Amino acid sequence: MDVIGVIPARYGSTRFEGKVLADIHGKPMIQWVWEAAKKAKILDEVIVACDDKRIEEAVKSFGGKAVFTSKEHTCGADRICEVVNPLEVKVIVNIQADEPLLDPVMIENVARPLLDNPALNMATLMKRIDGPQEASDPNVVKVLTDKNGLALYFSRLAIPYQQDKSVRAVYYKHIGLYAYTKDFLFIFKNLPESYLEKMEKLEQLRVLEAGFKIKVIETKVSTIGVDTPEDLEKAKKIIS
Repeated sequence: MDVIGVIPARYGSTRFEGKVLADIHGKPMIQWVWEAAKKAKILDEVIVACDDKRIEEAVKSFGGKAVFTSKEHTCGADRICEVVNPLEVKVIVNIQADEPLLDPVMIENVARPLLDNPALNMATLMKRIDGPQEASDPNVVKVLTDKNGLALYFSRLAIPYQQDKSVRAVYYKHIGLYAYTKDFLFIFKNLPESYLEKMEKLEQLRVLEAGFKIKVIETKVSTIGVDTPEDLEKAKKIIS
C-alpha cells in the first residue's frame, strides 16, 4: 500500500469523555470522520485505532475497520505505530477522531508531497488567518515557513512580530493534520520531549528542535475540533 489513514480514537477525554461516539444527526462522530476519510482517493485504507470495545463495536457497525490497541498509549502517534508496525505502507496520515467537518481534500493535500518527494519525511497543513482575533488567540497555533514551504517555527504567539507597522502582517494557523513516512513515524515516536515542546505544549516542535524538516502545505479549507459539548453543538449546526 502507498498511503493509509489511521484515526486514533480513545474513549477517555478529560473535557468530554466518549466524545468520538457523540451523536451528530443520527451518526456517531467517529463515523462522520471515517466517511470523510474514505472519500479521499489517495488513501488505500482507513483504520480506526481504538482503545475501547464501545468504539470498536460502533466502527464495525457502520462497516469500518477497527484495530484494538493498548490503553497504555499516551499519544496518538504511539497508537498509530502499534497499528502500522506489521503493515507494508509508505505514508501514514494521522486523522483526528474529533473533527467531523474534515474535508477529504485536506488528506490529499497533506499526503501527496510525501509520495512525490522522497526527501520529505513529514507534512502538515496551514491556512491563512483572516482577522487579528485568531492571530492573538493562544489556542490557535501559528506557523512560519521558509520560501520552500518548510516549517521554521510553530507558536501560540502571533508570529512574526510586527515591529514595522508599515509592513502588512500575514499570519497562518496550523491545521493539525499530519502525514509521515512509516520510517519517520517511528523516529518521531522515539524522539524525547524537547524544551520548546514543553514551553509551547506543541509536540511538533520536537521534530524541528531535533533538526528534522516538516513540509507545510497551504490549504483553503479548515475544520473544527470537538473538545467540549459546546463544540459538539457548533458542529451540529454547521453540518445541518
